[in-house]
Amino acid sequence: MTLLLNILWFIFGGFIAGCLWLFGGLVLACTIVGLPWAFAAWRIAGFVFWPFGKQIVDREAHTGEADLGTGCLGVFLNVIWFVFAGWYIALAHVLAAIAEAVTIIGIPFAFKDIQLAQLALAPIGKMVVDKP
Repeated sequence: MTLLLNILWFIFGGFIAGCLWLFGGLVLACTIVGLPWAFAAWRIAGFVFWPFGKQIVDREAHTGEADLGTGCLGVFLNVIWFVFAGWYIALAHVLAAIAEAVTIIGIPFAFKDIQLAQLALAPIGKMVVDKP
């Protein structure tokens, strides 16, 4: 079932959304200052292409180790991200989720868009892992 949902997701918007996240990461990487957000955008792109069977977790909780992205610097970077990009990307994912939730078959896709909206609000310090 996961494979079928991933294929449908990829065909009906996942490819375009993933490419947009990759492009956004490329633009951020070109600025040098945007490198921390570029790596986060590329992680999100991998999730956007094939979201079913994966989950988003806090990096510190998953690895058991603190790093720069999970401490005060990560909070600061997430605040900057939220102000300049996160809120309207999250809004787009929420609007897509509302449109998808209108049909019964679209409900699983709406849940993934809500997860993407949460991730788009504060991507630093998060990672994507396979579901157990």
